[in-house]
Amino acid sequence: MSEIYRTKTMGQISESDIGSRVRIAGWVENIRDHGGVSFIDLRDMYGVVQVVFQDTDLLKGIRKESCLSVEGKIRERDEETYNPKIATGTVELVVEKIDTLGKVYRDLPFEVPTSKEIREDVRLKYRYLDLRNQKVKDNILFRSKVIRYLREKMENMGFVEIQTPILCASSPEGARDYIVPSRVHKGKFYALPQAPQQYKQLLMTAGFDKYYQIAPCFRDEDARADRSPGEFYQLDFEMSFATQEDVFKVGEEVLASTFKEFAPEGFEITEAPFPIISYKQAMLEFGSDKPDLRNPLRIMDVTDFFQRCTFKPFHGKTVRALKVHAELSKGFHEKLLKFAQSIGMGGLGYLKVNEDMTYKGPIDKFIPDDMKKELADIAGLQADDTIFFIADNELQASKFAGQIRNELGERLDLIEKNAYRFCYVNDFPMYELDEETKQPGFTHNPFSMPQGGLDALNNMDPLEILAYQYDIVCNGVELSSGAVRNHDIEIMKKAFEIAGYSEDVLKEKFGALYNAFQFGAPPHAGMAPGVDRMIMLLRNEENIREVIAFPMNSSAQDLMCGAPGEITEKQLREAHIKVRD
Repeated sequence: MSEIYRTKTMGQISESDIGSRVRIAGWVENIRDHGGVSFIDLRDMYGVVQVVFQDTDLLKGIRKESCLSVEGKIRERDEETYNPKIATGTVELVVEKIDTLGKVYRDLPFEVPTSKEIREDVRLKYRYLDLRNQKVKDNILFRSKVIRYLREKMENMGFVEIQTPILCASSPEGARDYIVPSRVHKGKFYALPQAPQQYKQLLMTAGFDKYYQIAPCFRDEDARADRSPGEFYQLDFEMSFATQEDVFKVGEEVLASTFKEFAPEGFEITEAPFPIISYKQAMLEFGSDKPDLRNPLRIMDVTDFFQRCTFKPFHGKTVRALKVHAELSKGFHEKLLKFAQSIGMGGLGYLKVNEDMTYKGPIDKFIPDDMKKELADIAGLQADDTIFFIADNELQASKFAGQIRNELGERLDLIEKNAYRFCYVNDFPMYELDEETKQPGFTHNPFSMPQGGLDALNNMDPLEILAYQYDIVCNGVELSSGAVRNHDIEIMKKAFEIAGYSEDVLKEKFGALYNAFQFGAPPHAGMAPGVDRMIMLLRNEENIREVIAFPMNSSAQDLMCGAPGEITEKQLREAHIKVRD
């Protein structure tokens, strides 16, 4: 390293340097004037060193966040001035020479050490300043370590890293494409990949046994706390001659070892093999296909009981129930009812179980006496239990019950602390009815293998067909989706036909796979854990943007660089584009 600007980084300074002359470089974090003697805290990526100015004239023109190179001797600090908060807290540098490398010409938009307390739009506009905040910077450095570990893990497991194209063909894969106009080919467009899906399947067809990459993916989707708009990264991998169970083993090995390596101290991690929960079971017991296993509450189906009961509002509806063993106040019930109404429920029925196993609650009188013991047996009720009831159509009843489960878990402080709880969710339906067309459409990944193969496609109700599709879920967050892929051209044609795609459309939209599958394609399967989400969980961040160096805001805007932005008329003409009002 050149010694023009520095001979050591802040992280290399220690008591062994006392008496030595060194040069360090970094940014001014604080300036303190102590009457004839001034101090600054100089910060680089590796740490902070206190710098002493006995000649205060040297500080003229120096402002917070100025970039400096300073030279001088390291000495021990007075014992009463030790700073245990920093690694160099027992030493300081007495300045003999100073060079200003980067001046500050404008007032700072915020104080760097407290930038996380500033409005997000301001932080993102001045992200290069926000990234100087040690906590923000640490997230990005942590991200680098995790990605390096993932690469090493995959290489050690025999996977080969292969980069797939960024400019590709637009195809209907579930989300909106970002499209890129072609200058050379008038009226035609590239698309940015939603995922390397087709390319990795083509790599398997080409004879590569195990592929992976830290893959950038682009989807024109709205932002959420756990989803960055525009782009994200995933650990994409695929294996030839592999079953669902083979993929599960790789996913468990990679994720369990990564979380053990990087989880905060004291956190527990699910040991392999991870629990496997079917989609049907997940929707019934958890009210979600992203179950949070840290919550001990489980949803029960009591539909049949209430169809035989005299409580008419529940007749003809799916009825779910949740029981808790806790003393609940009137105020608790009122707040929970308000929550239920806020998510669209008409009400929230409940029963309190008394010491003598009688019931107290608004619907007690509607349950015949000769059926009350049956309810206790079905739900496993005990004295001092409270059971809540959610009734609606099957889809809404599951959804509402899941939200009530989450709310009860939070309000009653039932969520397991300091734990990462993994599970697989599998056996997803292959098709679902499109709300507009009322015709079957793919629920998950159009390239998935249906369970039962061609026979199932030819002979079963499409809505009853399950696919070899699976997700990895951690603490209620979907970390990965994947599938055993469809590699048979005849199965592919039939699967797409059911979803409303003619063979001609299949050839047009997925021509590469259509052709490749006619030349000896092997069985293959894979998945793609989300890197951003993984790091968000490991850093205990509530928003995914905190672990991305230069994220867009929730409106898919880069406030720092001004994207999306307008382009010149010349650029539009070269791309053969006319902007319409």
